[in-house]
Amino acid sequence: MPAARSSRPAVARAAPSCPRKVLPARSRMTAAADFSAVLRRGTRSGRATVVVYVKQTGDADSMAGFAVSKAVGGAVIRNRVKRRLRAIMASALPELPTGTAVVIRALPRSADVDFEHLRSDVMDALSTALRKAALA
Repeated sequence: MPAARSSRPAVARAAPSCPRKVLPARSRMTAAADFSAVLRRGTRSGRATVVVYVKQTGDADSMAGFAVSKAVGGAVIRNRVKRRLRAIMASALPELPTGTAVVIRALPRSADVDFEHLRSDVMDALSTALRKAALA
């Protein structure tokens, strides 16, 4: 008797569009109140692909949250943008001062750029927002 066949054909997976870095669970912003506080009272800096909001919370851990609306694209595109942003922030969060809360709002153009361009925009906007927050 032949082995049962799968109903789905084997598909070769392409290389990931961004490096695999994991943002730890304690560093993920999930509460709506945390998002609101950072968006309303945080310092803002924008680029062509993202707007970065930064607020010093005084907590022990730094946290990052992401806002990717339907204007960016369909579910697949939005999830790819979120994966890229999480990878960028996984490497950037340890370098930030403790107690920093960051929210990154993706703009529609973020779906059209490659990982390095997105990383460059995020890091530039993040450093500008941190500099503004230090002056405030």
